[in-house]
Amino acid sequence: MNNNTFGKSFRLTTFGESHSTCLGGIIEGFPANLKIDYPLIKSELEKRKSTSPFSTPRIEEDKVVFISGIENNISLGTPIAFLIENKNVKKQDYENLKTLFRPSHADYTYFCKYGINASSGGGRSSARETVCRVVGGSLAKQFLSLYQINIESEITQIGQFDYIAQRNQAEEALKQAKENGDSLGGVIKCIIHNVPKGLGEPIFDKFSATLAQAMISIPAAKSFEIGDGLESCKRLGSEDIDHWNQDFTTKTNHSGGVQGGITNGMDVVFSVGFKPIASIRTIRAINPQGEITEIENNGRHDCCNLFRARVVVESMAALTIADFIKRAK
Repeated sequence: MNNNTFGKSFRLTTFGESHSTCLGGIIEGFPANLKIDYPLIKSELEKRKSTSPFSTPRIEEDKVVFISGIENNISLGTPIAFLIENKNVKKQDYENLKTLFRPSHADYTYFCKYGINASSGGGRSSARETVCRVVGGSLAKQFLSLYQINIESEITQIGQFDYIAQRNQAEEALKQAKENGDSLGGVIKCIIHNVPKGLGEPIFDKFSATLAQAMISIPAAKSFEIGDGLESCKRLGSEDIDHWNQDFTTKTNHSGGVQGGITNGMDVVFSVGFKPIASIRTIRAINPQGEITEIENNGRHDCCNLFRARVVVESMAALTIADFIKRAK
């Protein structure tokens, strides 16, 4: 398997599967002589666990063990390697799926590519892998704090409901979905504040293009919009132009802080859409002979992954902007 690394100058490589002994990563490009904020790393990992009743009941300790690149809590400028042990693994939950491909999962496509796939959990395609992204993102956030860059996110939609204006209806729909062994998706909006001007390359390494890649690489992510996204496509040009202020800021930010693939100094604003989790209670799986069987899906899964995905979105945003800042040096 190739391409397990994100970034060019600030790089995160991850490894491990949902039910392997451990997961881990290597971060390259982290500067020397920075004090590591371990409480921040722990708090970011706690966000990924989520205490929502609609999140997976699988709770891992997620204790990070750093094995290189840090000495006396100070970064050395060398690769930072870390491990996170998987402790709450229940391979027996997948006994009835060992010879089956689940619908809308990566089981079949991984098998087509590699001739084998993990016998339990989602293997490498599992959202369990994102724990490594959160560790990398928390370190990227520490680097970005040197530039007063901060990132915030919020859930704006769950299912058909506006999660800000219709929260009660959204949570009622979630309760119903959970009772029925079903799931719901939605949208996360993210804002990066205090973004430097001039980040990004004009053609294939546009800031917005790389950010889109970062977001769509997150499990279950299905859509990406920067600025006003599709709403901009419905307007006249005269309605959508971001007109100047005399200090080179703009009166509006329809473009989401990126023009011509390069940041313009305004907040970078984007949204990521997540499909409903395919691991619902009852599924119709297929075997290698093409026979379809209805079975109970016994694994532990989210009814809605948005509550846990927020910090993953922020982490990938942090890794993206940290990489572009390092490239610009």
